[in-house]
Amino acid sequence: MKQPAAKFTIDIAWTGLMETIGVSAEDLLRHAELPLGLFSQTSPELDIDSYFRLWHSLEVLIGDPLFPLTLGKALTPDAFSPPLFAAYCSPNLKIALERLSAYKPIICPMTMELDQVDEGLALTLKMPRHWELPTTFVLMEMVFIVNLARTATRQNINPVKVISKCPPNEITAYRSFFGIPVATGDENRIIFSRADTDIPFLSVNNAMFQVFEPVLKKRLAELERDSTLSDRVRTCLAEMMASGLTGIGDVADRLAMSPRTLQRKLAQEDTSFQTILNQVRTDIAKVYLQKTHYSNAEIAFLLGYDDPNSFIRAYHSWTGATPEASRQAMLAS
Repeated sequence: MKQPAAKFTIDIAWTGLMETIGVSAEDLLRHAELPLGLFSQTSPELDIDSYFRLWHSLEVLIGDPLFPLTLGKALTPDAFSPPLFAAYCSPNLKIALERLSAYKPIICPMTMELDQVDEGLALTLKMPRHWELPTTFVLMEMVFIVNLARTATRQNINPVKVISKCPPNEITAYRSFFGIPVATGDENRIIFSRADTDIPFLSVNNAMFQVFEPVLKKRLAELERDSTLSDRVRTCLAEMMASGLTGIGDVADRLAMSPRTLQRKLAQEDTSFQTILNQVRTDIAKVYLQKTHYSNAEIAFLLGYDDPNSFIRAYHSWTGATPEASRQAMLAS
């Protein structure tokens, strides 16, 4: 599975979407504390934090619990986002989802993982372990995908299952749109029957896709090239940590290099393995403290510590506070 890029180009569809929903670009950027000229840049880039700060500001300014429905249905070929347009040019939903899975990281800090399951074709929306997708963002993406299937086939395709980690507000409206209830589960996943994924798209355009494909592949290659070794180490640690694999040898094996080479290359980026490990542990610990009721012993285990006291001492050295003090402060804010 491809990992979300450290930075990615903000989708040009944003400006059109804001016009559709009546939100001022200047108000949105000011609320998100981002440069007011962001959308006028040739290739505006955001990191993950900035992207979801932008999303949160959009959610606040709209103030409508059903805005994911509005946004998801507004993402049409008229928005002319290259990855989106590539999906509409596909011969069927199966190929469209494969293309979205491949090219989504260009414009969004999220990955899409496709799997064949008993019910059909499953698409799971994912982030690295210490990030959590906002429920409204998940719903918007799922609405977009279902709307894509219906628009491109001119048939009323309903998914077999829609699963969200958090149940949406206004459940009735989403049930009406999807044609089925939204279930609560451990993953954000939408499943379509095999028969529906094979229905021909009336919007198929192989010639147009051949025009876009080299551009999309070039941008993916640029993202991979621009990704620093520090970013790759951070991603590996986030994925491996809960399994207790936090040593430099574990990460070096994953990256197909020796521990000495890994440490030398990190030094060239003015950092070290231990520094990155501490940063990742701090980020993940804060998420566990704020979002779960895990005890210090449980968090210590998930961060790769054998002794809870070692975690407590380390956390205090990173943040200047105890885990419990941080938990209380975050819950109070």
